Amino acid sequence: MEFSSKLLENAVYEMSQLPGIGKRTALRLVLHLLKQPEERSEHLANALLKLRSEVNFCKNCHNISDTEVCEICANPKRDETLVCVVEDIRDVMAIENTSQYNGLYHVLGGKISPMEGVGPQDLNIGSLVKKVKDGTIKELILALSSTMEGDTTNFYIYKQLEGLEVTTSTIARGISVGDELEYADEVTLGRSIINRVPFENSIKAN
Repeated sequence: MEFSSKLLENAVYEMSQLPGIGKRTALRLVLHLLKQPEERSEHLANALLKLRSEVNFCKNCHNISDTEVCEICANPKRDETLVCVVEDIRDVMAIENTSQYNGLYHVLGGKISPMEGVGPQDLNIGSLVKKVKDGTIKELILALSSTMEGDTTNFYIYKQLEGLEVTTSTIARGISVGDELEYADEVTLGRSIINRVPFENSIKAN
C-alpha cells in the first residue's frame, strides 16, 4: 500500500495494530477522522490517554474500574458468598446484561494457553485461591468459554481448590463447545448461569 504522506502512513500503521483492524480498515478510519472537525480527533486522543493513565483494576476482583474497588464489589446488595470466575471484563459485561446473577466476580485476565505462552502464573489464580482460603466464598462458578483453553483453566483451578470448603460449579452447556462467552446471547447465557452444574459432573461428561 503506497502512501502520499508519511503522517498518514504512520497513523494507519498504528491503527492497524488494533485487533481485527487490517490496513484497509485502518486507512478508512484514519481518513474518516481527517474529515471530522479537529476536536473529534482531540477528544479521541484525550480519552485514550486518560484511559491509560487513570484506569484502575479493582483490588478485589481485578475488573477494570475508575476506583480502587469497582462498583460491583462495593455494592452491599451483591452476594459476596458467590463468585463467578471469568476471563476478562467482556465476560463480566455479558453476564451483567443477563440480569440473572447477583454475586461477585473474579477476573483471571486470560486463560491457560501453552501455545501462546500463557501459564497459571500469568493469571489471577493465586489471588482467587487466597480468597477461597479466607472462608467467605461458599460457591465458585467457573464461567470460562467452552474451549480447550477454557476447560484446561477450569480444571487447573478445580485442582487448586481440592480440600477447601467451597462448592465449585460450571455454567450449563447451553453455550456451544468452542464458543466465547461474550458472544452468547443474553437469554442463553442467563439460563446457563441459573442451570449451572457441579464441576465434577462436567468432568464426568467429558
